[in-house]
Amino acid sequence: MPEESTTPDLANRWRASADAHARGDFDAMISFFAPDAVWDSSSAGLGAYLEGVTAIRSFLEEWIASFEDYEYNQEESRDLGNGVSFAVATFSGRPARSSRGGRMQERRSYTVTWTDGMIERVVGRADIDEARADGQRLAEERG
Repeated sequence: MPEESTTPDLANRWRASADAHARGDFDAMISFFAPDAVWDSSSAGLGAYLEGVTAIRSFLEEWIASFEDYEYNQEESRDLGNGVSFAVATFSGRPARSSRGGRMQERRSYTVTWTDGMIERVVGRADIDEARADGQRLAEERG
């Protein structure tokens, strides 16, 4: 069984970072990331594997800019222990400059590893059940 995290409220720290991202406050969002953090959403179908806060910030700024009426709804957020948190969120929006006017909606999981209260790695995945199991294994391995 994983030990409780020594860093308080990693799930709440992820929520604060994600909420800042959703409202376009990229300075606040990126303040949770270590300078050499990694963002890996390659298995979520986005094809993004990014290293460093500058690349991560740029990707996320462009992501939000590609939508009108962007919405982020975090459904689940938990600290799995040993510096690992897990979240499930739905994001939606109307693609910018789209002649169709329809909304896109997707559900993703985020497994986040932390060191000294800073995000060192985010793995976004579409298969939520598999990602949850992998996150729990990772928390046990780090213990």
